[in-house]
Order: sequence, then C-alpha cells, then structure tokens
Amino acid sequence: MKDLFLACWRALLDALRLRVLLLTLAPLAVMLLLVLGANLLWGEAMLAWARGWVGSAWWSNWLLGLLDADVAERVRAVLAPLVLLALLTPLVMLGALLLVATLMMPAMRRLVARTRFAALQPRGGKGARMWLGSLAYCGGVTLVALVLLLLSSPLWLVPPLIAVLPPLIFGWLGYRVMSYDALTEHATPAERRALMQRHRAALLALGIITGYLSTAPVAVWAPGVMLFSFIWLVVPVAIWMYAWTFAFSSLWFAHYCLNALQAQRAAEQALVDWQVEAIDVL
Repeated sequence: MKDLFLACWRALLDALRLRVLLLTLAPLAVMLLLVLGANLLWGEAMLAWARGWVGSAWWSNWLLGLLDADVAERVRAVLAPLVLLALLTPLVMLGALLLVATLMMPAMRRLVARTRFAALQPRGGKGARMWLGSLAYCGGVTLVALVLLLLSSPLWLVPPLIAVLPPLIFGWLGYRVMSYDALTEHATPAERRALMQRHRAALLALGIITGYLSTAPVAVWAPGVMLFSFIWLVVPVAIWMYAWTFAFSSLWFAHYCLNALQAQRAAEQALVDWQVEAIDVL
C-alpha cells in the first residue's frame, strides 16, 4: 500500500510537468477530430435514434406513466441524451485510452525511467517488434473489454450498475494495458509475467482506482450531450480531461511497475549471492 501511495504522488508531480501537459494535446487533437467529425456526420441521426428508442421502450413508458404530465415531459426531454451519453462515453474513453497508449505512454515510460530508474537495465524488446507486440496485446485486450461493455450495456439502465460496471471493466483494461506497457521495454516476458502474477491484487486495485478516475470527465461530458447546443464547448474540455487522467494513470503504473521490477531483480540477485556464498562455505 505504501508503494502505491508513493507511486501516486510521484505520478501526480510528473503529470503536472509542462512537457506532459503539452503531450496531452496530441490525443486531444486526434480524438477531437474524430468526435466532431462523427457529430457532424451522424449527430442528429444518433439523437433522433435515441429519442425514438426511448419513446418506444417499455421501461421509459412505465417510468413516465408514474409521473405528472409536466414532470414526465421534462424527464422525456433528457432521457434520450442520457441514453446517448451512456453509449458514447465508453467509446470516447476507449478511444482516449488507445490514443494515450500509442501516442503518450512510450514518452511517459521514458520520463519515469530517466528520472527515477536510470540504473534499471532494459531487458525487453526494442524497435518495431516491441511496438507491434504492444499494439497486438493492447488491441486484443481492448477487444475483450469492448465485448464486455457491449454485453453489459443493458444493465447500465439500472442506476447502481452504471456506477459499477464500466469503471470495473475499464479498471481491468487499464490494469492489463498499462502494466504491459510500463514493463515492455525493461522486463523480459518471464519477468513481466512473474511481476504481474505477484502484484496482481495491487495492480488490479490500481486499475479500478484509475478506472473510477477516468469516469470523472463525465461531469463535463454529460451537459454537452444533454444540452446538445453546448457540445462544441464542453467536448474539447472533457476529451482533454480523459487524456490527462489516462496520462496520469500511465505514469502511476510506470512508477509502481518499474519500482516493483527493481525490487524483484534485487531480491533475485540477493538469492543468487546467498547461493554463491553457501556454495563457497560448503
């Protein structure tokens, strides 16, 4: 637990560096172009579809039937944007996570390694082979997470579950992706598997914490979807928040994982030294 808190503090200091803040503009620019392009092409159609689906759904008719006419009309006006928000938010979060993983995480990893773990010897892959392996791994894990999100999406209409299921899925995804990327350059495959097995509980807890943290931009994203005319104002802010929170999460994983790798190698070296001394005594 102490290592998690120390890694969190160091990651926060790194995430506030000017260089890191400037790096968040790259995924922001790409994601903003994608979101605004999708809104320009399909925004009205998506909102119309959401209104039609909500209007014909039995649960919305049952819910609105319990309310006064004036209240029901006001609720009906926000139900469709809320449904659209529930569907769009995981896609935006996935996109931001993948963009941060490809555009920022190598720079985050090098920053942490250079400033705190300069003596830690890189034993992982290098160049295009490492990049392709990371891309394949992250793509496979992301696909699993996307399937889980799609399968669980009907349950999000139950109020408690929308606050539980997406953060848990994104927590698992962050744990797998960011742990892998944090270790891919410095750890051998055997070292990475051993470390992720030994620290599974802590890494999963870290993933869940950052998964909940990554949902914070919904507070900015939601008004832009519900008040559709303001979407041009709040979407850039929300996407930048996604980029920054994922950058902070990647730094947190990098600090924790590289520290754990350093401790793991020190323990292995100590065991080797002890065995050598035992042989010499015998």
